[in-house]
Parts: sequence; C-alpha cells; structure tokens
Amino acid sequence: VQLVESGGGSVQPGGSLTLSCVGFEKMFSLGWYRQAPENPREYVAKIFHDGTTNYADSVKDRFTISRSVTDNAAYLRMNILKPNDTGVYYCTVRPTMNGDDVWGQGTQVTVSS
Repeated sequence: VQLVESGGGSVQPGGSLTLSCVGFEKMFSLGWYRQAPENPREYVAKIFHDGTTNYADSVKDRFTISRSVTDNAAYLRMNILKPNDTGVYYCTVRPTMNGDDVWGQGTQVTVSS
C-alpha cells in the first residue's frame, strides 16, 4: 500500500479545498491528520468501512470526510478555512481491524490572506 495525497494549496481565509487520498484497496478505517510547523501531528477526521465518520471539534461542521468505494479513494472537503488550518495534511489507512496503519507523504495546505 502506498498512499498518495493531493489537492493541497494556498487559499484565503474562508476558502475551500478538497484533499484526495488514493493508493489503497482494503480499508477498515481511513483518517486525516495534520501538522503545523513546530506542532505535533493532530487528528482531523476519520471514516470507517461502514461509512461511520468522526471529526475533531476544531473542524466539525466545516470539514467533510468521504470515500468512493468504486475509485478506492477518500476525500476531505474543507470549507470556511482558517489560518490555523494551515499545515501538512496526511492520509492514513488501516487496511484491516488489526492491521498496521499506513501513512502518505502529506500535502501542504496554507490558509493566508
């Protein structure tokens, strides 16, 4: 499994971006994490094989995680972006319930006026 994230970029506050994650076939769960400079990596959102989703409080009602079973892809739609959403966004997949997590290389998101 080799995950590839895409869709990052630079936007102004209030803007939107959609991140994509591809490269997996099996998915028990898939999560998005982010890391701002000089900060630890933090949890953003997760989706499970049954479609159940979960979000960090900081992004709830602004971000939406989804997946395409036919395309073996997952997405993170980010609306009303704020400067403190800036960071490198990582996709991670757990292929099976007891399997090891696989991480992508990340995609940079910068929110600035």
